[in-house]
Amino acid sequence: MSILKDIAGLFLPRTCAMCGEPLPEGVGFVCTRCRWEMPLTGFGRSFDNPVVRKFHGLIPIVNASSYLWFADGSDTRSMVHAFKYRGNWRYAYDAGAWYGEELRDGGLYSDVDLIVPIPLHIRKLLKRGYNQSEYIARGMSSAMGVPVDRHSVVRRRYNRSQTEHRKSDRWKNVEGIFAVKHPDRLAGKHILLVDDVLTTGATIISCGQAIADAVPDCRISVATLAASRAEFGDFK
Repeated sequence: MSILKDIAGLFLPRTCAMCGEPLPEGVGFVCTRCRWEMPLTGFGRSFDNPVVRKFHGLIPIVNASSYLWFADGSDTRSMVHAFKYRGNWRYAYDAGAWYGEELRDGGLYSDVDLIVPIPLHIRKLLKRGYNQSEYIARGMSSAMGVPVDRHSVVRRRYNRSQTEHRKSDRWKNVEGIFAVKHPDRLAGKHILLVDDVLTTGATIISCGQAIADAVPDCRISVATLAASRAEFGDFK
């Protein structure tokens, strides 16, 4: 097996998910330089941050954060697109584990009972083969020691990707598309709702509203792997 792996490495060398440079043997999916220079937000350790403020008054929120900044042309964008569109689901899992370590060590998410990934519609799930938000959630679970629940919340209606819509149309595109299938599993729990990239927040708000309506005593926190730098601008 080692020989086959060495031969494969000659023709298909492993490269960094962010900068694309070859990876040394034994290094994960991101090179040391990119890991060091990752555009971390630091929001996972802050109770009052721009992500929390984005959801205030829209869904009942306990905590909210994003791990990385996402911008067009950035190395973060390359990594996200690799696991979202090119089948590299392992990147989502490993990055989720890094994020989970931050949330675990920060202490603000210590009473979370369940991690709930934003669900995909079955049509999109079959086309892509996996839900990238679920793999982020699984990685976070491995670090936080909190179970993942991927069955209680479902996407009951297919909708086109948010990236295909203007910002003004994104709210209508996700209106009423989520439903809670097993409210008893969420009753009285503090759940961590997980998605890949935060832009307008319309998808998360739609899902959060469905949960809050179906399970009024459920407490909701939000964690996205990345947040759009363009959406937040020069936050204060």
